Amino acid sequence: MTKPEVLVLQHVPWERPGRILDCLEECEMPTQILDIAGSKKPDLPDFDEVAGLVVMGGPMSADDVDHYPGLKAESKLIRAAVAVGKPVLGVCLGHQLVATALGAKLKKNAVTEIGVGPVKRVGKHDFLDIWGKQAPVLNWHSDCVTLPEHAELLARSADTKVQAFRFGSALGLQFHLEVTPQLLEEWLDEPSMVKQLKAAGGTKSGLRDAFAASYADISALAESTFSGFAARCNTYAKALQG
Repeated sequence: MTKPEVLVLQHVPWERPGRILDCLEECEMPTQILDIAGSKKPDLPDFDEVAGLVVMGGPMSADDVDHYPGLKAESKLIRAAVAVGKPVLGVCLGHQLVATALGAKLKKNAVTEIGVGPVKRVGKHDFLDIWGKQAPVLNWHSDCVTLPEHAELLARSADTKVQAFRFGSALGLQFHLEVTPQLLEEWLDEPSMVKQLKAAGGTKSGLRDAFAASYADISALAESTFSGFAARCNTYAKALQG
């Protein structure tokens, strides 16, 4: 049996897994990246050979199944993975898809939150143990979610009540720890992203400067969070192999 792989669901070309993929590769975890959002009947790998699931961001709403019917399949896959304890990681849109798949409600945020700002750790959990009371992160979203029933809230910000949560084997992150300086430049070359940034009152130069100033902290958080996820996928893969 070949080593089970981590399935990465990507929704647009520029919202790539970035540092998540780096950490998976360091653990020698094979990956498959698919975009199934537009497919009513997506061709997915054998569920029993999937060692982990990553659900990336994207510009669509998590409930826009009329235009993106594959989101239904994503939600079903998320629920199935959580039910058997497969590691699941959702980022931004992915965070919202994980939350709503587990019964949370999707809604418009009070403000469009784009840029680098602090999120506050909630409680005394050790899941994000590198965090102090707060940490700088990159946000880029206009939707938000309520906390799924029985989920553990991990972080919040002034404008978003659920910035991170844990539910069983799933971790949801509203913010973008996966972004590297190179990936940020790809975002800033994408007209739709720049349009959103300007509409929120930001500028390319201002975002670059803020990201550079906080990147050491963001990078440390990313390494801790994603290496932990990769290790859990590796453990799950070994269990599948017997």
